[in-house]
Formats: sequence, C-alpha cells, structure tokens
Amino acid sequence: MHLSPGLAAHLADAVLALHVAIAAFVVAMTLALAVGGPLGWRWVRRRALRRLHVALVLVIALQAWLGRLCPLTVWEQQLRAHAGQTTYDASFVAHWLSRVLFFELPWWVFVLAYTAVAAVVVAGWWRWPPLETPGHRAGLPPKPP
Repeated sequence: MHLSPGLAAHLADAVLALHVAIAAFVVAMTLALAVGGPLGWRWVRRRALRRLHVALVLVIALQAWLGRLCPLTVWEQQLRAHAGQTTYDASFVAHWLSRVLFFELPWWVFVLAYTAVAAVVVAGWWRWPPLETPGHRAGLPPKPP
C-alpha cells in the first residue's frame, strides 16, 4: 500500500494522539485507583478497566526494562519520515501533543518511573481487587437465565 506524504502526516498525528490518550488513561487510572480504592469508588474496580490498565502498565514497564521504544513511537516516526517531516517540522497538533508526552530526561528515569507505576498498579490489584462482573462468578460461566 502506498501512502501519500499528506496521508502519512495525518496518520502520524493520529498515532501521536492515540499515544497521548493511552498515556493519559494510564496516569488517570493510576491516580483514580490510588484515590478511589481507599474511598470505595466501585467504578475503579471494574474488571475490564483494571485488566486493560494493568496490561498497559506492565507492557510499558517491560519495554522500558528492555530498552525498547514504544511501538507507537516507532510507528509515528516512520510515518513522519515517510511524510518527509522531522520532529521539528511536525504539524501543530503533533508539536503540542508531543510536548505533553515526551520529556528530555535520562533513560533510567523513565525505567524507574514506569517500574514504580507498575508496582503501584500491581499492588492495587491485590489491595482493591477487581469486582466480579454481574452474572459472572469467580472463573465460572454465567448462570443460565
């Protein structure tokens, strides 16, 4: 499939927006669990939400430990290169969203931060375990109506 430079630039912006959304979800959900767990907020214990959250956090921490860039970062940069853009020649959306997401710090700071968040999220899994969804009993199929 051949992408025009314009389409590649728009797709790169979309990938960056998705990346920012995922990062915001991880941060917001971690904070919501830290506050809502002790306060008894039931929504922070929804099983599907928690599974998605813990999976994302563990993948992020593992990538950091392996010294690998996020696949979304790689994909975005490939699209920008295809569009003939550099990181300083991005669109307005890409420029400002990337300022929110990326920081100029040594790699070990990110490894430490991602590992700490993963530890908090995993500890929260046991401290405030996900609630059973209605109609489902611990690992069993739902009861017939």
